[in-house]
Amino acid sequence: MSNPTVSPVNSVSPVISVSPLTSYTRAFGGLLLRDLYVLRREIGPFLIRVCMNPLLFLFVFTYIMPHMGSSGAALNPTAQMAAGAGANFSTVLLPGLIAVAIMFSGIAAVALPLAQEFGITREIDDRVMCPLPVTAVALEKVIFSAVQSIFAACVVFPMAYYVPSTKVEAHVTSWPFLIAVVILASLLSGALGLTIGTLVPPKQIGLIFGVVVMPITFLGCVYYPWIALRFNPVLQYGVLINPIVYISEGLRAALTPALGHMNQGLILLMLCIFLALLLKIGFDGFRRRVIS
Repeated sequence: MSNPTVSPVNSVSPVISVSPLTSYTRAFGGLLLRDLYVLRREIGPFLIRVCMNPLLFLFVFTYIMPHMGSSGAALNPTAQMAAGAGANFSTVLLPGLIAVAIMFSGIAAVALPLAQEFGITREIDDRVMCPLPVTAVALEKVIFSAVQSIFAACVVFPMAYYVPSTKVEAHVTSWPFLIAVVILASLLSGALGLTIGTLVPPKQIGLIFGVVVMPITFLGCVYYPWIALRFNPVLQYGVLINPIVYISEGLRAALTPALGHMNQGLILLMLCIFLALLLKIGFDGFRRRVIS
């Protein structure tokens, strides 16, 4: 009896090749999903960090002071300016507080973790070992911070709309423009956080919030429209180097168009310019810190 036919031993199973782009996409998505999972576990502290500052401003300036009557208005020059412009201070404050939430959330989501990862433990080395270019690792941090900033804007908006005792006169004039401003602002805040986190030594990162972040906030047209600075032309044009000015003015143009605001095309152009500049600085700094 003849032996049964045996398959050739030299048959080879087909090998499925994976393109570098697919490999990079999977690794990038894995990093992003990991960070989102960690954020979900820490959603409580995140919400407290996002809501506390806007809530205090709203409660004091748009709830307590209006109930104080004329004396409250006398103590609030910005409220007097808003009243003279035909708008209450709650309407003026709405876009600015959303801008602050976007900026603070984006900076904190990148700069503070980088201070820890670039510290003595060098936790950043675990991230750069994944199959991704070093710049892509930095980009993932910016995009993750942008997700947090968009979420922060969505959380602060209803709070800034319903907490004030006076009615907020806000309506969306153009949804595409509003979405573009929020996305660009969120990416810009993450890029600024990346720049701060890579250029500032970890031990001094806390000092930066008092020396840099707070001044750019108060000079960022958050609590007043840019047109209100026309009494001092030097100051009015000097603050144009501050990126948060364009975030505040963009949200003001989209949500409270009755107030004076910058040209919408100029706002989008400057947001793109600042985003490209800060990404370039942040990527270069990230590569230097990783290699050193």
